[in-house]
Amino acid sequence: MSQDERSALHQVQKYRKMVLLYEALDEEIDELLTAHGGGTEHMSEADQARYRELARKRDDVLNEMRILEQELHLDDTDA
Repeated sequence: MSQDERSALHQVQKYRKMVLLYEALDEEIDELLTAHGGGTEHMSEADQARYRELARKRDDVLNEMRILEQELHLDDTDA
């Protein structure tokens, strides 16, 4: 396996991990929202802080995923 192939494989593995992390964060956010009637207006300050932290982490992961998609050319324009 060439260095380029190993690098691409590493990036794909990293991307898969990022997808799993994104999905876990998204699920945790959904559970938090569901526990509070579907919105943040009835959350305690602590839960709102947790919600914001989870949403920020999820956004960060999504941004990393988009960068990896560009590097791996994982877009739908070629389809």
